Amino acid sequence: MENQNNPQIQRKKILIIEDEKAIARAIEIKLNKTGYLAKAVFDGETGLKELGLGGYDLVLLDIMMPIIDGWSVLSKIKERNIQVKVIITSNLNQDEDARRAKEMGAVGFLVKSNASLTNIIDEVKNFL
Repeated sequence: MENQNNPQIQRKKILIIEDEKAIARAIEIKLNKTGYLAKAVFDGETGLKELGLGGYDLVLLDIMMPIIDGWSVLSKIKERNIQVKVIITSNLNQDEDARRAKEMGAVGFLVKSNASLTNIIDEVKNFL
């Protein structure tokens, strides 16, 4: 359901940290059309810099990325005490990865190859 005028959704800022630009842009566009304030960055280093600026409510974080991988980003979020909810997005469908994500503080774990844009938006709504 498109909802650009809902002020409660409008205030929610989402950072997408995903090295596959087509996927990142598609998620960013869909979230923005839904009424969120979404921004995509394409590597973990840039993602951490952006998170350092503050104000994000949720992060969609890929695991396999250049420069700094998602596990390292998640670890640094915890280390720096950045207050943000994190949903891990990955093409790895391993129970151990989902478990590790939860142990490291992520609120959710999505397998990208099994998730449509609608599934991703629904997951975001569940945690915001």
